[in-house]
Formats: sequence, C-alpha cells, structure tokens
Amino acid sequence: MPAQIWKLAIRRTLTPHLMAGYTSFLLTLSFYIFYYHFMIKLVGIGEAPKAIGVTPLTLRRRDESGRLKPDMITKGGKRRYDLARLQPELYRKADAVSRKTVAYARVASHDQKLDLEHQAQVLQAYCPAQGWSNEIITDLGSGMNYRKKGLKRLLDDIVEDRVGRLVITHKDRLLHFGSELVFAICEVRGVEVVILNRGEDTIFEEDLAKDVLEIITVFSARLYGARSRKNARMIEDIRAAAEREDAS
Repeated sequence: MPAQIWKLAIRRTLTPHLMAGYTSFLLTLSFYIFYYHFMIKLVGIGEAPKAIGVTPLTLRRRDESGRLKPDMITKGGKRRYDLARLQPELYRKADAVSRKTVAYARVASHDQKLDLEHQAQVLQAYCPAQGWSNEIITDLGSGMNYRKKGLKRLLDDIVEDRVGRLVITHKDRLLHFGSELVFAICEVRGVEVVILNRGEDTIFEEDLAKDVLEIITVFSARLYGARSRKNARMIEDIRAAAEREDAS
C-alpha cells in the first residue's frame, strides 16, 4: 500500500510541483510525510504476527527470506508493518456501496462564511439528486494548511475505508497545493471523486491572496526581528566601545 501511494505521488504530484516551484514541492512532500506517519496504521513486531496468526520468529524469517518484507524500518532497526496489508479483509470489508458519500466544503476565513454556506447548499442539493445519502464536512482554514480538522477527519475516513465517494465543488477546496495527492490516495483506496465545477474557482484568487499575505507577514516578522536583534547588538557594541574609550 505505501509503495502504491508513493508511486502515484511521484507521478502525479511531486514531479509537477518540482517543475512548478520548490515551495510547492516542499508543501506536497510535507503532506505526504504527514500522511505516511499519521494516517497509515503501522504496527511493530509484537502486534503484526498476531494479525496473520504466526509467531514473531516466523515473521522475522519471512522478512529474511523476502516473503514478507516490512513496510518501514525505523532508525533503530525496528520493523513496522501496515495492518491494511496484513489484514485486508478487515480494512476493506466495506464495499463501495456500503461506504458513505462525503461532501467537503472549505473557505479560508470567517468573513467567507456566506461562501461556505453556499458550497454546503450546493453539495446538499446535488448529492440527494443523484440518490446519494451523504455526510458533509465543512472546514475553515487556508488552502495551504495541511492540518485542518476537517481535512484530517476526511483523510482518516478515507484511509479507514469508510468513504466510497468524495464530492467537492472545486478541486482547490481541498488544498491549493497537494490536491492531486489526495486524489491519488482516493484512487488507491477505491474512492470515487466527484468535482462539480472543473472550471476556475471564483474565490480561489481571494484565498490565494490571503495565503500569500500570510506568508509575507511571517517572513517579514522574522526579518524585522532579525534586524532588531542585529541593531541591538550594534548599539551594545558602540556603547561598549565608548565606555572603553572613556576608561582609557
């Protein structure tokens, strides 16, 4: 499973973002790292053998023989296995029909509350019209924020095979950078993605402008802080030099 996600991420997301810019690449990579470490259910040599009914010694032998390699090895040399690969019957027991349809809506700030309500209304009208009983997740936060509560909840449901269909009004409602990676995860987990409007998002530019301003604010604060410390040190050096001159 991790290998499939990684290949899809490289092909569909990381390579295009490398071409688009270093910042986009870092954002996408950080999201993948977050997903891999927090969303995939990795277990150690103590729990993994129980999942397949063998002893830890047998599991180690299978690793050495190449029959069952771990999904990850920690810096300390500990084996970690993905439970979804060891017990697919438990993690994929719900088929696409029984899994739920989730509609996801997001805006960047509180002053876009009306836009959020509009997205929710559109989604709530569309899904029943298709005969889908749906759950809606509304989110508030920047399109560059990978740790929004609603997004984390959505990804957790997708990884746990509780979602069979994801419905959004625009691609950028998920993330400004990295939405293709979410779609790749959906493909691996067998989740249908429905995008109502594949044209330009009317509030995308406004969201992006706020994201850029947020980045500029953070870096400006750091820059001015560094300059302030530098100026303070310069003043202290001048004062110390003056005191030494007076003393002599």
